[in-house]
Amino acid sequence: MVDDRTGKAGVVMGHEGPHVQLRPPRGGREWEVPLEALRQPTQSEELSAKVSVANGRWGL
Repeated sequence: MVDDRTGKAGVVMGHEGPHVQLRPPRGGREWEVPLEALRQPTQSEELSAKVSVANGRWGL
């Protein structure tokens, strides 16, 4: 999912009340996003996140 406020993509880790917790695709600190600021990633954003994860596996 994408935090529309910042444009950052993240993996949904959970939700509490009106917020969803996202974590960066390569790991890191979670952040909260209000439901109204959450959206599906574009194909380009999704591909970019997947490439970032794959590069992390190879140490790039």
